[in-house]
Amino acid sequence: MKFLSLLFTLLLIAYSSMGQTTQERLLELDKSWEKALLNSEISILEELLAEEFIWVHNHASQIDGKEEALSRAKRIRAGQPDDTRNRIPREQKVVLLGQTAVVSGYTLVDRGPQPTNYHFMRTYAFMDGNWKLLANHTMAIPEE
Repeated sequence: MKFLSLLFTLLLIAYSSMGQTTQERLLELDKSWEKALLNSEISILEELLAEEFIWVHNHASQIDGKEEALSRAKRIRAGQPDDTRNRIPREQKVVLLGQTAVVSGYTLVDRGPQPTNYHFMRTYAFMDGNWKLLANHTMAIPEE
């Protein structure tokens, strides 16, 4: 009986560390999304975004798919002006349910003259051995 109790405890610890590792991986992946947006890193965006990707911008003012997100990054790389100077994510939280994860938090986007705070909610799906960004919803937080 003690053996079963010990085995159960070891399995529980192993399972907990796997969940923690997955959450940490998702937080790093989400940071890479922010960095890829800031620097228009096309190869990272191509790899990260699911084919079905959808991005609902502030107040649904714009809705993009993977093709639009990549096209914007390519235009910026080709010389189109981009006024985004920095993106600083904070307070990210991960909710994991099976092969789906939601990362939510805040991003301070500096486009001048004054940075704007956004709340985001991003959905990741584990597909073919990799996490893919399936959906992104951003909403500007009004200044008080």
